Amino acid sequence: MDEKNKVAPTVRYSDEELEEFKELILEKLKQAQENLEILKENIAGGEHSTDDTAPTFKILEEGYSVSQKEENAKLASRTEKYIQNLEFALMRIENKTYGVCRATGKLIPKERLRCVPTTTICLEAKMKEKRK
Repeated sequence: MDEKNKVAPTVRYSDEELEEFKELILEKLKQAQENLEILKENIAGGEHSTDDTAPTFKILEEGYSVSQKEENAKLASRTEKYIQNLEFALMRIENKTYGVCRATGKLIPKERLRCVPTTTICLEAKMKEKRK
């Protein structure tokens, strides 16, 4: 077979390495889901809200409360997106494609995956993307 027709070897992390990443992602997913529940409680005026404060302080806190609810809504939206990306990462683990850069086809370094477990791109490709 000549050089042109060679098939590149499949690059992926081993099943043991994928299991390690799965545990990390499941822990982050659990934590994110707990954070989302707290944010939703705050938005709805739950246990951690300022709805039970004395009337004299209500006027001062009203503007703060609206602002805080808006901020919590933004955080909840980001957290929902993060949860979705963690779930996509779990699907890539099941497909055994987790940790493979979608731009270069190379393995993303473990250190990067530990820091950003939802990433689908290596730093090299990320830097090229930013330059464009």
